[in-house]
Amino acid sequence: MSGTTMTRARLATAAGALAFVAGGIGFGIARLGNTAGSPTQQAQTDQREILYWYDPMIPAEHHDGPGLSSMGMKTIPKYADASSGSTAKPGVTIDPSAMQNLGIRIATTTTGMLAGTLDATGTIDFNQRDVAIIQSRAAGFVQRVYNRAPGDVIARGAPIADVLVPEWGGAQAEYEAVRRTGDRALAAAAAQRLRLLGIPGGTPRGRGMTTVRSPIAGVIQTLDARQGVTLATGQTLAQVNGLATVWLNAAVPEVRASAIKVGQTATAELAAFPAEHFTGRIIAVLPTTQADSRTLTVRIELRNPGGRLRPGMFATVHLGGTSDTALLVPSEAVIRTGKRTLVMLAEDKGRYRPAEVKTGRDAGGRTEILAGLAPGEKVVASGQFLLDSEASLTGIAARPITGDTK
Repeated sequence: MSGTTMTRARLATAAGALAFVAGGIGFGIARLGNTAGSPTQQAQTDQREILYWYDPMIPAEHHDGPGLSSMGMKTIPKYADASSGSTAKPGVTIDPSAMQNLGIRIATTTTGMLAGTLDATGTIDFNQRDVAIIQSRAAGFVQRVYNRAPGDVIARGAPIADVLVPEWGGAQAEYEAVRRTGDRALAAAAAQRLRLLGIPGGTPRGRGMTTVRSPIAGVIQTLDARQGVTLATGQTLAQVNGLATVWLNAAVPEVRASAIKVGQTATAELAAFPAEHFTGRIIAVLPTTQADSRTLTVRIELRNPGGRLRPGMFATVHLGGTSDTALLVPSEAVIRTGKRTLVMLAEDKGRYRPAEVKTGRDAGGRTEILAGLAPGEKVVASGQFLLDSEASLTGIAARPITGDTK
């Protein structure tokens, strides 16, 4: 074989080998390109151990590999260092790319002004301190009634009944006889006896007859005066509730009890008078709490000129106050379990952990944090219930309250 022929053969062999190597490299690059974006390859590039695959919407459902859950959602890996037995920080780890699909929204705790104004509902009631009990001062008989009935609104001094008291008749006759003698001392003694017997004014107004009148203006609550009825001493004829002032009983949540003080100003709006505001003051905070609604009853006294405010009317109450500086989070970020109150902390590298907090007032969609958080910490404002459920299933303990923030 000539030199030229051998050279050509060597070149052909070298070209074939080069083509084989190039083909192998191209095949490897193509395969890498096809598999680099798969969930399995992504999980393999992470050095952490995968415990299982799951759908955060169904944290109790575990899968051996990537795929779709029973709800048709794409599963994500659960890593070993997310468990409480790892030396890493405890918490639930979520791929940042999955946050939008899960609807997770983050908010930062801030210090701001929380308005002290509190709105509550209430109803108008009688002023139970403005009550007159009208009784018979002596045994007798009802001779006349004045066409009254419970619920009637009467003026001060309105007649209730005419009562005949036989005992008074004898005392009045004696007084008249003594007065005609001209002896002033005896007349004064006889007049004193009339007063002790309970005769109005201490002077005779007819032989044993007297008219019983209401000492206040208001509403007749009860009426037992009926013509011909025999009365005993001290027997009640009627009960009258005054209308000069009324009580407005407002239901205030017990968590706002510290913001309520006796003497505080309150403003009421009533559906019956939509263009008016009625101003009063708090005269009492009742000592018992309504167990079913967890509210306190706040008693507000309102003036009632003309008697327009009627017991039973519904009112919206505005309890004024000052604005205070407080540590605030969105109210929707707070998880109330019944036994404790939690928020989900958003930590670094997509890690979430529950934290126990102590809450205060709520106003304008924000909640006051009294203990458990510090300014600048981030909490989950939406989607926190899914994360809390996952934390409970994996046994992640909530961060305890370490101290007050105020």
